[in-house]
Amino acid sequence: MKPLNILLALAVCCGASHATGAPEVAMDRFATLALACVHKEYPNHISHSLRSDDDVAPPRELTPAFYGCLDWHSSVHGHWLLARVARLYPESEYAPAARAALAQSLTADNLAAEAAYVSAEGRRSFERPYGIAWLLQLAAELEEWDDPEANQWRGALRPLASALVQRLVDWLPNLTYPVRSGTHSQTAFALGLALDWARIAGDDRFESLVIARAKVLFGEDTACPLHYEPSGADFLSPCLAEADLMRRVFTATEFAQWLPAFLAIPEQGAWLDPAVVSDRSDPHIVHLDGLNLSRAWMLEGVASALPVDDPRRAVIAATALAHEVAGLEGVSPEHYEGSHWLGSFATYLVTGRGVEGSR
Repeated sequence: MKPLNILLALAVCCGASHATGAPEVAMDRFATLALACVHKEYPNHISHSLRSDDDVAPPRELTPAFYGCLDWHSSVHGHWLLARVARLYPESEYAPAARAALAQSLTADNLAAEAAYVSAEGRRSFERPYGIAWLLQLAAELEEWDDPEANQWRGALRPLASALVQRLVDWLPNLTYPVRSGTHSQTAFALGLALDWARIAGDDRFESLVIARAKVLFGEDTACPLHYEPSGADFLSPCLAEADLMRRVFTATEFAQWLPAFLAIPEQGAWLDPAVVSDRSDPHIVHLDGLNLSRAWMLEGVASALPVDDPRRAVIAATALAHEVAGLEGVSPEHYEGSHWLGSFATYLVTGRGVEGSR
């Protein structure tokens, strides 16, 4: 988890803080957002392939575990948030509500229906790769949670996780070119989360496939144009997500050789301003709050792979903190456009999930 002094710094920087001196306070805020949406069916934006009239149904019937939070992937990482905070803070006041929400969703029947849905004809690219990556992150959280009830949820989730892993196994060898967008289709971010799951779950075969494909897709990249970022609806940085993936893929020596040619990081001074979010009620502009949060954790991931005496670490740390402060400012229940998903990004960052056991 993130050191307490960072959270205190956030309290100073942000005024009315989202993290007022203890991690549990921040988690309470984030858990409240997830609890408000994981079983909120409408509004809903579904990516649903219809083959006949029989495929017309409300979200709760199509995907009975993950129908809330506006869309499937947000529902998945909302459930991940609840599992994460309940596992890390089991004595907190919000842990019982988090567990109850997970128990309502992660039943054997619900997850069997989810597995059948994603395996149906015409859904080969369903939530590929972003939603699949978050589903594996949920599976990874349950793998690491030593708890009888979590063990049941983990077992119920495995058929769905297995089906989606196989979807990636079938797809990755055919992916000739990576997608370098700043949104859901991005390849690098999803491979990073998928690789973390493979290592936690002990799936050596899938780990080897992800590493091999990442090296083919990204291993020779140089001079990433960070100055082109961000685009107006980005919530992921193409350049930083790639660097954060490759620090997982390469050895420390290989990464040290690869990074300078890929990304110009100064040894002193200011670097990379946070994105400005002009309208948090706009569903695309509010993506930039997510960009600030994900940039912060990706920067921390890159720094974690550098030698402790590397002067770039101080620049990266200052840049990450500036992005964290800016991103957390937008984590609010005021607008559902952001509240249905930003809590997950904030939790991933504040609990240090991106650097926790990812090597």
